[in-house]
Amino acid sequence: MVNEGQQGVMKVIFRNRIDAGQRLAIKLTSYANQSDCLVLALPRGGVPVAVEIAQTLHLPLDICLVRKLGVPHHKELAMGAIGPKGIRVINHNVVDWLKITSDIIEEVTLVEAEELKRRDRVYRGDKPLPEIYQKTIILVDDGVATGSTIKAAIATLKEEKPHAIIIAVPVAPPTVYEELAIEVDQIVCLEMPEKLHSISLWYENFSQTTDQEVCDLLSKTMVLPDKLC
Repeated sequence: MVNEGQQGVMKVIFRNRIDAGQRLAIKLTSYANQSDCLVLALPRGGVPVAVEIAQTLHLPLDICLVRKLGVPHHKELAMGAIGPKGIRVINHNVVDWLKITSDIIEEVTLVEAEELKRRDRVYRGDKPLPEIYQKTIILVDDGVATGSTIKAAIATLKEEKPHAIIIAVPVAPPTVYEELAIEVDQIVCLEMPEKLHSISLWYENFSQTTDQEVCDLLSKTMVLPDKLC
């Protein structure tokens, strides 16, 4: 995939999530081999990106489970996101723009809460949650559009009082970057297009990451029950 640069010159962005992770790792070398540092991926698409970062920097990898609340009939558009322990972030700009009622929000929240539980069973099994307290967390996704999902992840992490939160993403809009910068200690973002349109447009290959792929990738650094993955 190529995108048009400022001068009308077409340039290649990311070949795939592996490429994006490798490029991010170069920007994060100051965290390599730190015993108090942990890489957390947002499943599913953030996992292959995070694996490259964790392996390059010799850091442990785990997951931060949150779920986007997609607009009915336009699920790629986030009207919010949820995390564990009842955490919910609402994108009021989208909700107000589309006049989404509270009943619809609650209905979608219930569905996604069940999916959150399912993913926890499949990806984590009986493995305990990682220790977050006073750790430096590198939070990774394959891109940020509205910011709702990663804001839910930030809220989830802050409940556990980490030492610092660093966001690492390949692409995000400047406005969302600025919103996130207020909430975390550092953001590493490789591309900040004014017109993002869709995260998929910034990759040559943006095929959907499956549950099995997530399990296979996490098994490199996480011990998962054979019966699940």
